[in-house]
Amino acid sequence: MTTIERVGVKNALILKTTRLRALKDTPLAFGSTYSKEAESSDAEWIERATKWSDGEKSVVFLAMDGGEACGIAGSYLIPEDRRRAQLVSMWTAPTHRRHGIGRLLVKEVLAWARSRNAEHLQLNVTSSNLTAISFYERLGFTMTGRAKPYPNDPALTDYEMSRPIS
Repeated sequence: MTTIERVGVKNALILKTTRLRALKDTPLAFGSTYSKEAESSDAEWIERATKWSDGEKSVVFLAMDGGEACGIAGSYLIPEDRRRAQLVSMWTAPTHRRHGIGRLLVKEVLAWARSRNAEHLQLNVTSSNLTAISFYERLGFTMTGRAKPYPNDPALTDYEMSRPIS
């Protein structure tokens, strides 16, 4: 059975392992790179987990199948407009795709954003990631019309998608 855990100091190194797996598995799905994040020490990952998952302005969740992490998703309130939250670091392990893990993670992020009084959840998705675009559309996200060059490959586009939190 898959459970969703909030990230904190106790599972910071599981976050590290999972994030690095995600960056290796789907490098074009993230704004960062494996080589950049692999340089961080365990102490830096513990600090990052604490900062990212403060619960007030940001949160990170891990999907756990037994003792193994099989997914990750985070969110933060947009500083200029706290009525909007951003979904980030969304990833499901290849072994667990199409089993509802992504849906569980997004549901948890939506609940967190709702508890912070956010009204919209937005995300960015790379133009080459058609599977992710379709997944987000099934969850009620739509294209906003805003787009920008993908930072790690300007030949690709980063599309913004959004959905109401209700």
